[in-house]
Amino acid sequence: MAGHSKWAGIKHKKAIVDSRRGKLFTKLARAITVAAKEGGGDVVGNAALGLAVQKAKDASMPKDNIERAIAKGTGAGADADTMEAVMYEGYGPGGVAMLVEAFTDNRNRTGSEIRHAFAKHGGNLGEPGSVAYLFDKKGVVVVDGEKYSEDDLMPALDAGAEDIVLEDDVYEILCEPSDLTAMRAALVDAGIEVVESQVMQRPKTLVPLDEDGAIKLMKLIDTLEDLDDTDTVHANFDVDAEILERVAG
Repeated sequence: MAGHSKWAGIKHKKAIVDSRRGKLFTKLARAITVAAKEGGGDVVGNAALGLAVQKAKDASMPKDNIERAIAKGTGAGADADTMEAVMYEGYGPGGVAMLVEAFTDNRNRTGSEIRHAFAKHGGNLGEPGSVAYLFDKKGVVVVDGEKYSEDDLMPALDAGAEDIVLEDDVYEILCEPSDLTAMRAALVDAGIEVVESQVMQRPKTLVPLDEDGAIKLMKLIDTLEDLDDTDTVHANFDVDAEILERVAG
């Protein structure tokens, strides 16, 4: 999975130094609002909300912003929110399976924007269930590989970690989603600085792409990620790490 892991590493490092913080905070706030709307405003009792809030804290989102997003979701704020989570499924260039997680207050608008992005960049939007079976939902904690060694991460194994992957100086520590909070806590208690923690869709199989295919796919991914309603894009491609570095650069 070198090429795919390389992509994950590049994305995580980009998150560390992301200069588009205003747009990032908007996306994080939407995730918090939807989690609070669906499961209530108790961070301890609502696991999805707890993960969304932790992700926001990892990105240094101000406490006031987080509290406003929770209030908006529960209806305790000035206006109750109509935001909801939606998953879109489709195929990109080269037959790459793609999942697009979005938060929207207008399904028609978001669906139209995502469909247009797929069509413009050589892909096509599919029906619900068309590609989701090709992914496993996993918890992931991201740690800076330049600061720590794999031995430093051993506390994660006792807390449910299934695998530790290093790519592009970034560690991805994988677990079942239900173990994510405990695994993160074990690392923090051991003095490990966590870059981010989240639930992700990890591909079961990978589709190889050449450089031309990788360029086309990255244009589609960039377009999807730039949409205001898009939260996360997952794709099951594999590209040679050197090619991917050139394309992503």
